[in-house]
Amino acid sequence: MIEERRLDSLIRKPARTSMAADTKEPARRPPAAKKSTPPDQTNAEQFYYSKQMQSKTHMMVHLTNGEQLEGVIEWYDRECLKLNRIGAPNLLLFKHCIKYMHKVEPD
Repeated sequence: MIEERRLDSLIRKPARTSMAADTKEPARRPPAAKKSTPPDQTNAEQFYYSKQMQSKTHMMVHLTNGEQLEGVIEWYDRECLKLNRIGAPNLLLFKHCIKYMHKVEPD
C-alpha cells in the first residue's frame, strides 16, 4: 500500500482538464475560414498610367527588341498606349512589346 502511494505521487496529473476530456469526445478545431480569391484587377496599372498622364511625366520606354523611346503617355487602353514624342512622330505601342518603362528628367 505504501508503494502504491509512492507511485501515485510520482505520476502527476494535470491540474486542469479540458472540456473534451470531461465529455470523453475528441477535441475539435473550428473549421478554418475559406480564403477568398484575389481580385482579377487591382487597378494599379490604371492608377499609374493616370498619374503619369496628368503630370505629363517624360517616360523612357524600353521595347523587347532593345529599342528605347522617350515621350509622354497621352492615353492607354487594355492592349496599347500612345506615346507623344518631341521632334519625332507620335507612336502607338502595343503593351506586349514593352519590356519596361521608367520616368526620365527632361533635358
